[in-house]
Amino acid sequence: MGFNKRWIVLVLVAAAVAVAILASWRPWRNEGPGNGFVSGNGRIEATEVAVATKLAGRIRQILVSEGEFVQAGQTVARMDIASLQAQRDEAIARLQQAREAIVGAHAQVSLRESDLQSALALVTQRDSELEAANLRLARSEQLTREGFFSTQTLDDDRARSRNLKATLSASQAQVRSAQAAIAAARAQVSGALANARAAQATLDRINVEMADSDLKAPRDGRIQYLLAREGEVIAGGGRVLNLLDLSDVYMTFFLPETVSGRIALGTEVRIVLDAAPKYVIPAAVSFVASNAQFTPKTVETASERQKLMFRVRAQIDRELLKRHLAQVKTGLPGVAWVKIDADMAWPTHLIATPGL
Repeated sequence: MGFNKRWIVLVLVAAAVAVAILASWRPWRNEGPGNGFVSGNGRIEATEVAVATKLAGRIRQILVSEGEFVQAGQTVARMDIASLQAQRDEAIARLQQAREAIVGAHAQVSLRESDLQSALALVTQRDSELEAANLRLARSEQLTREGFFSTQTLDDDRARSRNLKATLSASQAQVRSAQAAIAAARAQVSGALANARAAQATLDRINVEMADSDLKAPRDGRIQYLLAREGEVIAGGGRVLNLLDLSDVYMTFFLPETVSGRIALGTEVRIVLDAAPKYVIPAAVSFVASNAQFTPKTVETASERQKLMFRVRAQIDRELLKRHLAQVKTGLPGVAWVKIDADMAWPTHLIATPGL
């Protein structure tokens, strides 16, 4: 019995020591600055942009390396454009043909207008001749009735008048034909102009595609990964490299529903990275999710509602980031402290580090 009592005492002492150790070490205890603040764990992230080719083709040259900083508009890779150059030469030739066709069509319009003027002049001449013939016929009829002209002369004048009427009708038909020819020639001009516009549009499109074959950085940033190599053939929209915009850096973390509902956009945040705990980085809330994550299917009790977690994003100031681009690293873990009580002041250990 004495041995059992000693054993029970030893167990109780060991349990007391364990409780004391846990009380002093417990990682979940609140070491924060107070009830007016809340924290969440997260990692530093940056906006990632993919640089991809617009058209399928072969990569001729890659001009950057992983980790290199680039500026917006800088050429980072070039695609092979031999086929596009051939298409451009063909488009230039077709455009020249279309322009020559326009000149020819205008010449046809001028020629048909000249034919119309000649036909109108001939109509005027035939009309005058018919008018003179009709006057002569009237005199012949009068003189024949009076016995001065023979019947043969009258018949000749009548035949001449009929011939001139037919000739006038033919000349008038020539006028209508010349007018129709002018309309057709003008339609040819319109068609030639349309062909020239189409050829010019084709040339413009090829020029744009050739310009797009020089892949440019859409914004300032650092090359993260090269996803293709020189000589590779990639499909349209194929990614060549990834770019990180280090002036657009943020930390994403999660907060419970009871807290996230009190956080407004622009709320002050302080970020402390595990890799640099001596530096306190100022930030501001730029996003609070409208939908919860880790949500149970049925939310009926207060304990279940505590499981509602909302994604929050703390954005670091762009000007601050631009001053320290060489030091910005993504993927670093840390803690984001959010001030939910605007009247409270930041404690000393969470005041933004001077000089940042």
